[in-house]
Amino acid sequence: MTQYNPAPASAPVETKVKAASIATYLGSLALLAILNGVADANLISGLPDVVEVFVAPLVPTAIAFVAGYVAKHTPRRDLGQP
Repeated sequence: MTQYNPAPASAPVETKVKAASIATYLGSLALLAILNGVADANLISGLPDVVEVFVAPLVPTAIAFVAGYVAKHTPRRDLGQP
């Protein structure tokens, strides 16, 4: 009888990566809201301005998330890791 070996679980996303991604989205959202209020900026011409403000910050958020997820972890000796 063969044993079932499920696919290995993906690595968990660290809290600091989640926090950085959320901060990037909120910061980008605030800046784009100000930009749309002050000037007539048309970043994504196919979308209405209201939707555009929520969709455009997803690009820097995705970049921050992937960069934080792929970055090497620096082990801390003070946490008792070998």
